[in-house]
Amino acid sequence: MPRPIALGGVVPATATPFDREERVDHRALERLLEFNIAQGADSFFIGGSSAECFLLSHDERIAVFETAAQYRDRAYMTAHVGAIATREAEDLARRAAALGYDAVAATPPFYYGFGSEAVYGYYADIAQASGLPVVIYNFPGNTNRPFDLADPVTRKLFKSDFIMGVKHTNQVVYQLERIKAVNPTLIVMNGFDETMVAGLALGADGNIGSTFNFMFPHYKKIYDLFRAGRLDEARALQVRANDIMNALCDVGLIPAIKYVLGKMGVDVGVPRRPFRPLGPEQCAMLDRVLAENLRND
Repeated sequence: MPRPIALGGVVPATATPFDREERVDHRALERLLEFNIAQGADSFFIGGSSAECFLLSHDERIAVFETAAQYRDRAYMTAHVGAIATREAEDLARRAAALGYDAVAATPPFYYGFGSEAVYGYYADIAQASGLPVVIYNFPGNTNRPFDLADPVTRKLFKSDFIMGVKHTNQVVYQLERIKAVNPTLIVMNGFDETMVAGLALGADGNIGSTFNFMFPHYKKIYDLFRAGRLDEARALQVRANDIMNALCDVGLIPAIKYVLGKMGVDVGVPRRPFRPLGPEQCAMLDRVLAENLRND
């Protein structure tokens, strides 16, 4: 099938594999992307939170972009280039553009409490540096930098020509609808796996999700059922997915995703410290919950 020409649908937020010494394992990254493509994935979000992006060096982030860029002819590719310093984000964005990525995404600059004018300038500079459409990565739970849609500069940002869309990783799905109301032309991707049905009901164009690394068929089924108007069936599968998500979050989402992928035969190694590997009891609990709820047929 031809690759998509726009962001949308069900998009894995690809994990970064490491070996036992916490070095990036590029061969394992290739195996993971092939695994998802075989399941039907045709779009990837590379280098985001699920990829442990802020635990990687600048050069490691570029190296991950390089490996994943091999799949640009088979999938729509978005590179996450967010950083605190605009210069770093610009360089990552330029590298992604040179590698043939379709779009770049970026968390807002965080830690220092930057105002809306600074945030606007940051995104404008990324767009100018890359020449690519930009996706705002709205993840206030992790960045502690929410977007105030009542602020005129923020509204100007969301209406600007260089912003293609928003990855809305926020449990407040009401804001997802409000973002669409500010600019109906934006592609808004729900970023919390556990609110897929709710996000689609409020106008999301799709989902970018961490658990799609190993649950792609389950979530693609939810997406297809919702689009077909089979809402009760979509909600039933969402409940199963949320039972799995509760278990994953109880033991630690990133280590759990890597454990489950390993069980499925896709060894992506260990999470990078300070993440901790799972213990035997945690693994047994995950095995049970997955056996009861996962639909990867």
